[in-house]
Amino acid sequence: MTLAMDGAPGMPLNRAMLKSARRRERRIFSGLALPALVLVACILLIPFAWLAWLSLFDAAGNLSAQNYARLLRPAYVGSFLTTFKVAGLVTALCVVFGYPVAYLLSQLSARAAQILLVFVILPFWTSVLVRTYAWLVLLQRNGVINDWLLSMGVIDEPLALVHNLTGTIIGMVHVMLPFLILPLYASMKAIDPVLLRAAANCGASPSQAFRQVFLPLSMPGLASGIALTFVLCLGFYLTPALLGGGRVAMWSTQIADAVSKFSNWGAASALSVALLVVTAVVLWGVRRLTDALSFSAGKP
Repeated sequence: MTLAMDGAPGMPLNRAMLKSARRRERRIFSGLALPALVLVACILLIPFAWLAWLSLFDAAGNLSAQNYARLLRPAYVGSFLTTFKVAGLVTALCVVFGYPVAYLLSQLSARAAQILLVFVILPFWTSVLVRTYAWLVLLQRNGVINDWLLSMGVIDEPLALVHNLTGTIIGMVHVMLPFLILPLYASMKAIDPVLLRAAANCGASPSQAFRQVFLPLSMPGLASGIALTFVLCLGFYLTPALLGGGRVAMWSTQIADAVSKFSNWGAASALSVALLVVTAVVLWGVRRLTDALSFSAGKP
């Protein structure tokens, strides 16, 4: 009791010293982060502010909301819906193909998983342009796939696999699949296998243990992969432009046409700002969903 009373007068001083140390540590870390913050401001915030400024002026240079009003025209609304349709289909197919691959990698030994991960990362070593032209060779009417199907008697005439939505989806799934597999694999690898063994000891079958234990715990990683894939698809340009053949009108192609064909920077800027706002809303929604899934999975 005496020791506690003797030490009591020094407690406010200790608290003040701790607060001062925390403030000093924050200043140090803020100083270390300052170059990165300046870089982000230069390559992200300043160009965005420039685009937002350009979007407020019409072709004559007058302050106007004309560029945003034209977004309600049927052509822009149609391309907006096509953008979300393509992004949704590509993301859904990446989930269908990527989840089993990530699950297989998480269940293999470390050495086997590292070997197979090389094949997942291998497409990054090749330019997207080269991969897209490779799909053009494979999917065209006289391409490898149509020749193979014709020789086997599966089809009587070549299929239209390119310069349409089908070819665009195929090429984009090939490009985007690693972006879903990698964060999903990292999330699955962090799941403690003891939990599955505990479920088995409680009488759960392997399928029940997967549905009730493994699948819920992998949901935050799946949500992150879906968000990354979907957002990248929203602004993807090269593959839809080449494999779509101008018939798949996404907002990215609309932005490029507004600049290259019509030199209308105001319209292109308005499209870019609107797409960025939609992307931010999607990321915010996924963040809320991820937090909810993490909470339901028992993660802090």
